[in-house]
Order: sequence, then structure tokens, then C-alpha cells
Amino acid sequence: MKKIGLLSDTHSHWDEKFETYFALCDEIWHAGDIGSLTLACRFEALKPFRAVYGNIDDAAVRQAYPHTLRFTLENVDVMITHIGGYPGRYDPAVLPQLRANPPKLFIAGHSHILKVMYDKKLECLYMNPGAAGKYGFHQVRTLLRFVLDDGNIRDLEVIEIGKQG
Repeated sequence: MKKIGLLSDTHSHWDEKFETYFALCDEIWHAGDIGSLTLACRFEALKPFRAVYGNIDDAAVRQAYPHTLRFTLENVDVMITHIGGYPGRYDPAVLPQLRANPPKLFIAGHSHILKVMYDKKLECLYMNPGAAGKYGFHQVRTLLRFVLDDGNIRDLEVIEIGKQG
């Protein structure tokens, strides 16, 4: 069993609340637009950290983290990318891979819109944790926590960190 903390679109913003919200997590995952290697290192200092780069990330972040991450943890096949769309409106760049080999859990960021939904066609759970940073059109900064347990995804929590500004 692994407890996961998931966030996206921090855009270089660190919030001291991250330490509290991720204290009981086994890993932290970031779905892109980290903003800086300095911020990534702060997450790495807290917990094991998995991340992908996003469209605003510079060359240093892009060298440290991949565009797409695919792995299995607790018998759950996971795919993370920054620009992925959502069920019914997947980004054309990821759609062929999703159709050919759908993961059990597909995670994307970019939109700054928190969304969790099940894709019946792909038999895949989709998550976008919204935006945890202070830049963008979102009103509330959000993140997700959930548990992976022997092929199951459970105990999903939506956490509102605070107002955007």
C-alpha cells in the first residue's frame, strides 16, 4: 500500500502547507509546470518524487524529468504527462498511446482544472489535480491524495490549499 500526494502547475510556488499535506504520503507526484529545479529539490527532500516537465519548464527541468512517465506501483499501471486532455477530449499527442495500451491511472495537468473521472471506453481512471501554484486563472489552489493498494486506487482526497492570489 502506498499513499500518494499529487499536484501540478506549481509554477515555482512553494507553500509551507505542502509539508503538512504530504507528511503521511509515501511519494509525491507532480504533473508538470514545476517551474524550477529549486522547487523540485524541495519536493525531493520531503519524499520520493516522480515528475514530468510541463510547457513552462526550462531546459534544466526538462533534462531532469521526462515528458511522459509510465510505471507500475502496487500493481497499478500509471501514466503521467502534462498536456493530456481528459476523457472524450484527450490531447492528440497522447491519444494513440492511450488507445493502444491504456493505463489503469492516467494523470495530466496543464488545464488548472481539478477533474477526476472514469473513462469507460479505456477502463482507466483519469486525474488532474488542478493547480497548486499562484499563476493562472484558477480561483482555488488544489492537490489530491489517494492510496494505491494491490491494483486498487482508493481513498481519494481533494485538498484545497487556499485562494489563488
